[in-house]
Amino acid sequence: MHWFINRRELSQLACGACFAFGTGQDSHGQSRDSSILPFNRFPRMVQEHYVSQLRVWERRWNSKKSALSTRQEAEDFVRDVRNRIAKSFAPLPKKKSPLNAQIQGVLQRDLYTVEKILFESRPKFFVTANLYLPKVDAGVKVPGVIGTCGHSANGKCAEAYQSFAQGLARQGTACLIYDPIGQGERAQYLNESSQLVYRGSTEEHNMAGNQMELVGEFLGSWRAWDGIRALDYLQTRPEIDSHHLGVTGNSGGGTMTTWLLGLEERWTMGAPACFVTTWRHNLENELPQDNEQCPPRSLFYGLDHDDYLAAMAPKPVIILAKERDYFDVRGAQEVYERLRHLYRLLDAEDQIQLHVGPTTHGYSQENREAMYRFFNSITGASQQQSEPALIIEKDEDLWCTPHGQVGVDLGAKSVFHFTSEKARTYAEQRKQSSRSPSDLQTLIRGTLRLPARDASTTARVRILRSSGGDRGYPKPFWINYAVESEAQIQAVCTCLGEETLYSRLPLATGPSAKALVWVAERSSDAELREQPELRKWIEQLSPSDVFLAVDVRGVGESLPGTTSQRDPHSYYGADYFYAAYANMLNRPYLGGKTFDVLCVLDWLKSCGYQEIQLASQGWGTLPTTLAATQHPAVTKVTLLKGLDSWHEIALSEHYRWPLSHMLFGVLEHWDLPDARELITNQGKQLVLA
Repeated sequence: MHWFINRRELSQLACGACFAFGTGQDSHGQSRDSSILPFNRFPRMVQEHYVSQLRVWERRWNSKKSALSTRQEAEDFVRDVRNRIAKSFAPLPKKKSPLNAQIQGVLQRDLYTVEKILFESRPKFFVTANLYLPKVDAGVKVPGVIGTCGHSANGKCAEAYQSFAQGLARQGTACLIYDPIGQGERAQYLNESSQLVYRGSTEEHNMAGNQMELVGEFLGSWRAWDGIRALDYLQTRPEIDSHHLGVTGNSGGGTMTTWLLGLEERWTMGAPACFVTTWRHNLENELPQDNEQCPPRSLFYGLDHDDYLAAMAPKPVIILAKERDYFDVRGAQEVYERLRHLYRLLDAEDQIQLHVGPTTHGYSQENREAMYRFFNSITGASQQQSEPALIIEKDEDLWCTPHGQVGVDLGAKSVFHFTSEKARTYAEQRKQSSRSPSDLQTLIRGTLRLPARDASTTARVRILRSSGGDRGYPKPFWINYAVESEAQIQAVCTCLGEETLYSRLPLATGPSAKALVWVAERSSDAELREQPELRKWIEQLSPSDVFLAVDVRGVGESLPGTTSQRDPHSYYGADYFYAAYANMLNRPYLGGKTFDVLCVLDWLKSCGYQEIQLASQGWGTLPTTLAATQHPAVTKVTLLKGLDSWHEIALSEHYRWPLSHMLFGVLEHWDLPDARELITNQGKQLVLA
């Protein structure tokens, strides 16, 4: 198959080569040149579609929040939001496994000690942490804070994160700061020489997180579970005052702080830094975030950033923002005002605060000091107003493992191990299940979250251009139609002919007339010029037949020109960006692409074409396959270089497959071979090549 990385490529990645989606390689690992770049007349179509949806969504949910008018309504809201958060982050483990915590060493410092802690948040899933513990008299209990790290390669050892942990300890508050998955001592992808395969933590997070969505897991839930188990460990320590338990972190750690405040009720105070804004601001500002920062179904359940903090109400929370951050400070101010209204109803308006530092993104000193003052005002641990002098340790001195990696030193299980095991379990369960073709068709439609269609309704079709210069297509004349599938979304179709084409699509001239539809992988324009098999098929069409090449949303003509990533198909590019938002809305991007194909098929059928043949290659084979299971007019399906199964992706530690063509939780119920079998059971011809 073309969708996995071999050992030679793996070695290149370990030596610093970029992940294939961010390089000059296509989805099959072949080099790309400028000739593949598509005509791209609608680069903001997908962006504006989602912005429009988010604005409607935000107005609806904000109106409910602003309508709260009594203490009872506020308390009911807090309970409700906690329930919705739990649904969004499900599944979390039903039982807590033994922590098997060990102290691997202790650093003695002037006012505090640093203990090197190792525990298992899940069996053989090791978490490395440092406990900064103030030196106090025997029997004296101190407040405790869990520290969550942002995207630092060295995790808890990064200077800013050592600083806030040490700063708390120097002021009388213990801080247990732990390495996130894919950072510090917890790299998930090491080659045979124990080198990092993917150099950036965001890449590691997306590599693990995108894949685990196939089995219905969310990397953010795994990250949050580590934080919950860290709190479990902290509460085992006799030195910790359980009446004062806080959590703080910056950037990706601000994300985890926000999620943890929504998921865990034991916190007594919180301070998320450089993350809290609104989903709408992040989308409007074209700001991608990695997998654990985009909870699937969160928008579907009505959860904005403020809701995770609302789950704490009326407990004290300070939002730490920055004036020059890429996390929009305007969103932080909106969140603060929403929460002030809620806290006011609970007679605790003074317990929600906002601090805006003057500088750029990061847990810099002014924001750390705001956090110290806030926590100290609650715990009384210190009266100090500024950060004490700090001593930054060497990374190696803070390691909990001999060589700085749990995978090397402890044989730890990786996220991929758990994903592949769950995929195997689901595969066995699917073998035991039986269902009728109609039940499977309904199941596929439900997983894709396809909107209802009325095939009898006249399609909204725009004529974009009647003809143009020579593009090197198999026929001399061409015309573009835009089939509207949803508000602000059009599937752009290219029709070819021997003569100049005007006005509407040629109507079927008899029962033998057929339509051949090519669903583009990345660009109809490029593939019409460069795909030899497609050219051969077009040349074999009879005069009564019609041909269409289709760019569905996010492909070719509507390839997004958004986000700061030059390559839309990079691991952080626009293709990933909109797939993440689609998943948060519980309307998968692949479902939208499939719906575009179905709307084109409805249009063709309304023009009299009763026999429609579908063909595609690579990424295009997924919406093609899935549309074929849902439309009765399809008689033949040809798939070139397609994916055998999502199960293969789930069992491949290194893979090349975008989130935009995955479905959350699909492997629990069905896989691509089931869809292909359904096509043949429907009496349709299926050709694989």
